[in-house]
Amino acid sequence: MAAELDFSPPEIPEPTFMENVLRYGLFFGAIFQLICVLAIILPVSKSQKTDSDSFEPKNSETVKKPKATAPQISKKPKKETKKKR
Repeated sequence: MAAELDFSPPEIPEPTFMENVLRYGLFFGAIFQLICVLAIILPVSKSQKTDSDSFEPKNSETVKKPKATAPQISKKPKKETKKKR
């Protein structure tokens, strides 16, 4: 009875080129998604800022205040009247 059992591994065909591309593409996609989720969850430390001359124009732009618009007095809402027929 023991001689009748076949314990040889099943025959599995070798993966094709497209199956390999799909498998490795899924791995890279999963790693990319994990990196994106970690980038959202983990805060970026602000201590990496360096004081250099290249950042001065950016600071001068933020100092500028927007111009105040003059109120338009001449435009008044028109009174709507119903037409009599």
